[in-house]
Amino acid sequence: MNASQPPVFADLTNGRVLHAFGEEIMIHLDSESTGGTLNLWTELTPPGGGPPPHYHEHEDEWFVVQEGNVEFFSDGNWKAFAPGAVLFMPRNHVHGFRNAGQTTSRMLLTTVPGGFDRYLTRCAEEFAKRGEPGMDHIIAISAEHGIHFAT
Repeated sequence: MNASQPPVFADLTNGRVLHAFGEEIMIHLDSESTGGTLNLWTELTPPGGGPPPHYHEHEDEWFVVQEGNVEFFSDGNWKAFAPGAVLFMPRNHVHGFRNAGQTTSRMLLTTVPGGFDRYLTRCAEEFAKRGEPGMDHIIAISAEHGIHFAT
């Protein structure tokens, strides 16, 4: 435990908003505020949206399904989860999720250690550029952050 890290208090209705991969991401705890310990954010995913199967070299990831019907990919299969489900995906484990419902889903996500907010910020910058995002560039940014899409 880092004794020099001060406590941090966050409001789940507030935070820096990013738009990437067709999703709205509200950062509640970033790497700077937690001394690199973790990231915490809310993710709103439209129907049919979600990242393809991928894995993280550096982060473990937790998901709390708050609203909607979300399917998760793990061990080669998709499985549906309702609000209240909590899932843990360890680093280097191929996983993905998708909104399988007809309304926007809401999840609270955490990654340990911190740093994933920097990846999301870089991707949001790419998606904010005029025209279609340069997916080759997104894949390169992902690789720089130790995130790899399964093929």
